[in-house]
Amino acid sequence: MTVRLLDTAFDPGAETTAFTAAQSGAGGIVTFCGVVRDSAQGKLDRMEIEHYPGMTERALTDIRDEAMARWPLTGAMILHRHGTLRPGETIMMVATAARHRADAFAAAEFLMDYLKSRAPFWKKEVTSAGADWVAARDCDEAALDRWTR
Repeated sequence: MTVRLLDTAFDPGAETTAFTAAQSGAGGIVTFCGVVRDSAQGKLDRMEIEHYPGMTERALTDIRDEAMARWPLTGAMILHRHGTLRPGETIMMVATAARHRADAFAAAEFLMDYLKSRAPFWKKEVTSAGADWVAARDCDEAALDRWTR
């Protein structure tokens, strides 16, 4: 059960291989990688991601533990970058493993929805037009709401 905050790039393939090798009894493994995409407001030069060390790790560990309690998982992993990232770079990865694929998929979606809406990261997009903090989006909040019912 891994939670890591990274200030350098990671290899999603190597992470998937290591995660998979550590799973015993899993019939389904789900991975998802989020990638920095260009913005609609202008050419994205970079994204700057800030967090509070300690607080962020605790928050991500708590949500990983909640996923482990909600679904019969054999494993769950969250990797998230911080610092300066360029378009096309991998920003985060979640991996879940369970005896059955439905549990692995549901837990992965739960983790992704949490990371998008509640994880304590602050993101600033720097474009050719200037810099703006990324605001929360209603659709991300709606996605998270389905897990609180």
